[in-house]
Amino acid sequence: MQQPVIETTGISKVYQMGTETIQALRSVTISIQRGEYVAFMGPSGSGKSTLMNIVGCLDTPTAGQYVLSGQDVSRMSDNQLAEVRNKEIGFVFQTFNLLPRATSLDNVALPLIYAGYGKSEREAIAMESLRSVGLAERAKHRPNELSGGQRQRVAIARALVNNPSIILADEPTGNLDTKTSYEIMDLFEALYAKGNTIIMVTHEEDIARYSHRIVRLRDGLVESDMVNTDIATHGHLATTS
Repeated sequence: MQQPVIETTGISKVYQMGTETIQALRSVTISIQRGEYVAFMGPSGSGKSTLMNIVGCLDTPTAGQYVLSGQDVSRMSDNQLAEVRNKEIGFVFQTFNLLPRATSLDNVALPLIYAGYGKSEREAIAMESLRSVGLAERAKHRPNELSGGQRQRVAIARALVNNPSIILADEPTGNLDTKTSYEIMDLFEALYAKGNTIIMVTHEEDIARYSHRIVRLRDGLVESDMVNTDIATHGHLATTS
């Protein structure tokens, strides 16, 4: 059987806030196969962002084990985690996180600098990534010359540029209007159809319905982990919203 791309076993996370101890995650065990499209859902304080930070190698668990693409990353140093992140994970954030003075092309090419590519190769790969999200003609535009949806497409192109094992999307439609949100979700659906593994954190039910599996968290525990039988389509959601 194929090895999961993500496998957590009994991971817990405890934060010390002054004298108060916060148990953000309590013995969470999940397994995600390559090519799955999963949403982490839950109310504020449920642990979904903490779980995403651990899965995204931005943080390490207090206890338990996390294996990513066959590597145990639970006890890695910050430098080792940074290396894994750059190779294995593409991030898409609610606030886009683009460099304001850089062009779309330069923003997308940024991860390739850390990966050691030369300038002409970086630009060729970045242009191909922009083309894959339908934004090649905006390559020389800066973020303030783009709409919110276009900025998020640039951020998705940047997430794809290293051909990562996983795309992690944290509230990817949080700053977008309804129509643009559905267009971005259609783009994620197309990326999933090409074989990308996508993990999305959202608190919006209609956005979660685009995913093919929904993991619901509450009070640091997995409340449910179910295949989504009600996969949304742009047209269907547009008529019911």
